[in-house]
Amino acid sequence: MPETSARVGIVVRTKDRPMFLERALADIRRQTMHAWRAVVVNDGGDAAAVDRVVQGLPEPDRARTAVIHRTEGLGRSAAANAGVLALQTEFVVLHDDDDLWDPTFLEASVAWLDREPADAGVVSRTEIVYERVEGGRIVETGREPFWGEMTRITYADMLQVNRFVPIAYMYRRQLHDEVGLYREDVHAAEDWEFNLRVLRLHTIGYASDRVRAYWMQRRGQEGVLGNSMFVLADEHDLYDRMIRDEALRSYVAANGDGLPLYLARFVQDEVERQLAAQRSLGRYATEAARKGWRRLRGR
Repeated sequence: MPETSARVGIVVRTKDRPMFLERALADIRRQTMHAWRAVVVNDGGDAAAVDRVVQGLPEPDRARTAVIHRTEGLGRSAAANAGVLALQTEFVVLHDDDDLWDPTFLEASVAWLDREPADAGVVSRTEIVYERVEGGRIVETGREPFWGEMTRITYADMLQVNRFVPIAYMYRRQLHDEVGLYREDVHAAEDWEFNLRVLRLHTIGYASDRVRAYWMQRRGQEGVLGNSMFVLADEHDLYDRMIRDEALRSYVAANGDGLPLYLARFVQDEVERQLAAQRSLGRYATEAARKGWRRLRGR
C-alpha cells in the first residue's frame, strides 16, 4: 500500500526485545484497518535482531514499515520523537513493543476522530494483562480493568495522575505542531506531561464501549524484559515531582505565592484534623467494646 494512503502513523519503540517486537508487529498486521505506516525506533539495541524481525514481515507490510537505528539509547521521549518526526500521517499512536490492541483499535479510533473533529485524540478502554516470560515463551497469568470506572477524560483527573497509557491513545499529528514534541529531558512520565499540554487546550475523547487496548505487565520481571512502569518506578516518581514543581513555580511567578502558601497549610491542617478524628473514633470504639465486654462478664 503506498504511503500516501496511510492515515495512521504507528511508532514502535523497542530495544533488545525481538520476541516482543515480533509480537507487536504481528498485532499491527492483524488490524482491520490497513491504512497505516509504522516506524520501528530501535533505541540503541541490537540492530541485526531488529532487522531480522522486520525482514520477516510479508512484503506489503515490510514496505510500509521503516526502521530507525539509534547508535545509543537516548530514552523513551527521544525515541518517540524520532518516530513522530519520521511520520507525516494524519494520526499518530505509540505502540510500544510489549503492548497489544484489539484488531478493531485503528478502525474504531479513526472513526471516532472523523466523527468528533473537536477532539484532539481518543482513548480506548484498556485492560491490564499480566504475563511472564518462561523458557522463551510469553505466558498470560491474569487480567483486570485499567480505570474500569472511568467514563471520560478530563484535565482535572489528569492533574492527579495519568489516566491512560500510550497504547490506548490515538491523536492528531498536528498537535505536535501546536504544543511541541515529547520533552526529551523527561525520561519517564513523558506521555503524561504531553497529555497535560494537550488537555489545557483541547478535549480528548474516551471510547468506552469495549476494551480495545491491552497494557501488558510483568510484575517482578527485571532487566530488559521488564515494564517501564516497574523498572523505572523511581524515575516516574522523580519526573512526576519535577513536572509538578515546575508548574507550581510558573504559577507563583505569574500570580504570587499567596494561594499555594494558604493551600499548603490548609491541606496539612485538614490531614491532621482527619487523623485526629480517626484516632478519637478508634478510642471511642475501643472503649465501647471494653464496656460491652465488662457487662458480659458481669452477668
